[in-house]
Amino acid sequence: MSRHVDSIIECKGALILGAGIAGLFTALKLSPFPVTVLAGTRPGLSGSSAWAQGGIAAAMGADDSWESHSADTLTAGAGLCDPAIAALVAREAPARIEDLIGYGAPFDRKPDGSLALGREAAHSHHRIVHVRGDRAGAEISRTLAERALATPSITLREGFHAIELALEDGRVAGLFARTGFGPGARLVLFRAPAIIFASGGLGALYAVTTNPAAALGEGLALAALAGAEIRDPEFVQFHPTAIDVGADPAPLATEALRGEGARLVDQTGAAFMTRHHPAGDLAPRDVVARALAAEGAAGRATFLDARQAVGERFAEAFPAVFAACVAAGVDPRRDPIPVVPAAHYHMGGVATDLDGRTSLAGLLAAGECAATGVHGANRLASNSLLEAVVFGARAGAAARALADPGPSPLTARAAPELPALALAALRDRMTRDAGVVRDGAGLAELVRWLASEERAHGPALPLVTARLVAEAALARRESRGAHFRADFPRLALEAASTRRTLSCAGPRRARAA
Repeated sequence: MSRHVDSIIECKGALILGAGIAGLFTALKLSPFPVTVLAGTRPGLSGSSAWAQGGIAAAMGADDSWESHSADTLTAGAGLCDPAIAALVAREAPARIEDLIGYGAPFDRKPDGSLALGREAAHSHHRIVHVRGDRAGAEISRTLAERALATPSITLREGFHAIELALEDGRVAGLFARTGFGPGARLVLFRAPAIIFASGGLGALYAVTTNPAAALGEGLALAALAGAEIRDPEFVQFHPTAIDVGADPAPLATEALRGEGARLVDQTGAAFMTRHHPAGDLAPRDVVARALAAEGAAGRATFLDARQAVGERFAEAFPAVFAACVAAGVDPRRDPIPVVPAAHYHMGGVATDLDGRTSLAGLLAAGECAATGVHGANRLASNSLLEAVVFGARAGAAARALADPGPSPLTARAAPELPALALAALRDRMTRDAGVVRDGAGLAELVRWLASEERAHGPALPLVTARLVAEAALARRESRGAHFRADFPRLALEAASTRRTLSCAGPRRARAA
C-alpha cells in the first residue's frame, strides 16, 4: 500500500542504517563529515556486534604477514573469495586495529605491553586480538558508541525501523523508516546524499541461532527490493558450538576455546573430530558444524570439554561463556558444555565493490549485510569484525564524494509486517530445509512454501530474504564451504559466485575472481 510520509528529515552528509561496529566505525571514520545513524535500540548494547566473542584477525605478530592471513582466508573461502579483496583486507587489518586502539578499544595485552594474540581454527598463526578473552564485540561496541555519542558530527537516532529505500531516477535518494507501533506509528523520510547499510545478518531466520531476534536480513531485503545485486545469499555459516541449553538465541561458546585446547567429545567423553578432518578440533567451521550435525543424527550428544584446557581460569579467561553456562546450570570448570550447531553468520549479502559501493547509485554497504568477496563460501574465524572496519572506512570515504541527489519522492509502500506465528514457522522451515545439510527436495519444498507465505502475507522483509537464500541454495548443485547438498556432495569443477537481482528469472553465476 502507499501513503504520504508524516515528516521529512534532511540529513547532511551520510545516513547510516545500523549502529553495530560497522555502522559506528564508519561514522567515526567519516568525522568531521556529518553523519546520521539510525538504530533500532541503544547503540553499543544490542545487535550481533555486541555479542561477538572471538575477536578481530590481523597479522600483528613478528612471525606473521598479511600474505599468510590472506592465504588462510582464501583456503577457508573454498574457491569463492576474491583474491584481490582478501589481500586488501589482510593488508589494511593492522591499520584498522590501530584505529580501534586510538578510539579506546581495550585489547588484551602481554606483560610487556604488546598485544596478546590468540589463535583460532584454520589460522596458521596467532593473530586474533581479544578483549578480556571473549568480550571483544561487547567492549568494542561500547567503546565506539561512547565515542560516537561524544562526536559532534554524528547524530544518533534510536527507535527507527527501515521499511523501504526511496528511489529517484534509479538512484537511492533516501530511506523511509517507521517509528512507534500501532495507530501511533509514524512514517519518516530521511533524505541524504549517501545511504550506507550496516544492518547486519540474517541468523534469526533460523530456529537455532546465536544472533539477536532482529537479525532477520531486512537490510538485504530492502536493497534487493530496490533492485540491488545480491551475491551468494545461499552461504550461511553455522557456528558449531552454540551452548545447547534451550535458549533463544543460543549463547555462544567461542571458537577461541578450541584454540586454547578444548576438545569436542560425545556423551562418553570420547573425542570424535579426527574421524571427520585431519585438523581435528581446529578444522574449518563448516566441517565442524557438519560433524556435530552427523553425531546428533546418529543419536550421540555433543559436548565441548574445556576442563583441562581452561579449567579454573574459565571465569577470568572467558567471562561471557562462563556466565552463560552458569546461568543454565552448567559449570564448565567441572562439566563438559553441551553444544549444537547454530546459524551464526551470513557470507552473502548486497554485492559491493572494494569501496563499499553497491549496484545502486547512492547506496553503499559494510559489515555482514554486504558481500565484498572476502569471505567466499566460508568465513575464516574473526574476519567478520575485521571486514566491518576495513569496509566501514572505505565506504565512508566513498560516501564523502557523493553529490546531493535533489528532490526525493514523498510516498512509500509500507513493507508488511510478518505476524509472530508466521515468523516462528519460517524459522522452523529454514532450519529444517536450508540448514547445515540441505537437499534438493527440501529446498524445492521450501521455495514453494515461501511463495505461498508471500501470497498470504505480502513481501514481508524476512520472507524476501529467506527466498533469496532458498532459491540460490536450490540452484547451487554442489557442496562448497558452508553450503552442503546431501544430493550433490562434491565440488563443481568451476568455482562460481551467485549474483542475482529480484528482477532476474533466477540466480546467475559469475566465475570466482
